[in-house]
Amino acid sequence: MRHDSNYVQSVMHILIFVNKNNMYKGLLHAHSGLRWIALILILLAIINAAKSQTSGKYLKKDKMINLFAMVFLHIQLLIGLGLYFVSPKVQFVDKWMSSDTAGGMFRFFNLEHVIMMVAAIALITIGRSKAEKKLKGTRDKHRRILINYTIGLILILASIPWPFREMLGGSWF
Repeated sequence: MRHDSNYVQSVMHILIFVNKNNMYKGLLHAHSGLRWIALILILLAIINAAKSQTSGKYLKKDKMINLFAMVFLHIQLLIGLGLYFVSPKVQFVDKWMSSDTAGGMFRFFNLEHVIMMVAAIALITIGRSKAEKKLKGTRDKHRRILINYTIGLILILASIPWPFREMLGGSWF
């Protein structure tokens, strides 16, 4: 077995590439798969808030649905931040802001996707916080959840790299 420094260095570069590539694939699959759970939970929270506005009650069930939707979004945010640093789709190349560079893929993943997702998660988090702590009436609490979660959902749906947006290379899972 060879032990010279070039050989060891070459092996180390290969191992780092393989580990980074595997980490990227794992994070990407987790981020893409958990997206569906997060979307379902947000929809469930919106439907629950719309139905519960007239009930006059803000039950533990309501709190838990809203909490789980928010928690899954925060998990998605953390996985997304990990992807931001290992993804080949995030590159600050010359003229990355131009829609001509890689069909706008770099601009989308470097800037648009991140800003819109963070804004959506912040909006949902603020809405839940206000509903839980600051608002007194149950109708107001449900309305706050309904408004903030709906706007957050619209932002999220607008910034997902769906498969029909071919230049972004998105997938269903």
